[in-house]
Amino acid sequence: MELRQLEYLVALAEERHFTRAAELARISQSGLSAAIRNLEEELGTKLFERTTRRVEPTEAGHALLPHARSMLRQAAAARDAVVRASHELSGQLRVGAEQCLGIVDVAELLERFNARHPQVEVAFTQAGSDELLKALREQSLDVAFVAGADHVGALTRIELGRDSLVALLPAGHPLGTRSFVERADLADESFVDFHPSWAVRHLNDSSFSTAGVARRVRLTVNDVHTLLDLVNRGMGVAIVPRHVAAKPQAQGLTALPLRADAGPDWVVSLVAAGSSRADSPAPHFVRLLRGSSADGEGRGVAPLRDRMRAAAGADPPQRDDP
Repeated sequence: MELRQLEYLVALAEERHFTRAAELARISQSGLSAAIRNLEEELGTKLFERTTRRVEPTEAGHALLPHARSMLRQAAAARDAVVRASHELSGQLRVGAEQCLGIVDVAELLERFNARHPQVEVAFTQAGSDELLKALREQSLDVAFVAGADHVGALTRIELGRDSLVALLPAGHPLGTRSFVERADLADESFVDFHPSWAVRHLNDSSFSTAGVARRVRLTVNDVHTLLDLVNRGMGVAIVPRHVAAKPQAQGLTALPLRADAGPDWVVSLVAAGSSRADSPAPHFVRLLRGSSADGEGRGVAPLRDRMRAAAGADPPQRDDP
């Protein structure tokens, strides 16, 4: 009984179709049929019932499947162990990020990590910060780039940078001639804002509540460019991190600073789960990130001097993240 035969067995049991199973296993249909037939002859029993429309595992096939999957997992683990012993990092790195963080170029960091550790399978998820933190606690993610410093709890957090918030107004808005606005100035406005799982929505809700100002969120979105389009069309105003106002899609909008003491900053961090896997690639990714933030290597994270300039009130370089 060969591992390749077991791979074909599992593929056929999952697909219930010779052509699709052959495509999945990257073998010709005739080669797959021959391998299954040889396995059946070796075991002395039929493993599949074949009809013109469908292929179904027999009782013997069902009995073999869990053992086949277990043997394939053990073989994969053995291969990973050999790779690790030869000093090649392997395994899977599960990364999450909120959209358009501004301070960190997640795609560039993933590219550099992949080039440095090509044997690591990188899985990427994009979602709101609340959802990403939940996934970290459930250990379905290894690391995540999130905004906001709240609700992190016992997770490890590395702050990467801060940005201020600005009010975005459509062209011709009556408040557009001002040099800045306060939240009270926007009390009668309709807002376009992000889904409650996004960090900026938390910042907006809490800061308006602290200021004692009620507001009406008319439109809720899950995409930065949709938000900018809706504000451009006069469907409402928005409060966003300053880097969002620098996007090309925001060129026709008026961006006004909020009063300096009128609310919290936009804080971007890398948060890591406490991995139970001794061979997790996550620490290597964190080291790559720390190196980027310290010396400015690549465009992954704004160099330390940029963040010092931002803290002093200068405009940081803008990065248009995915």
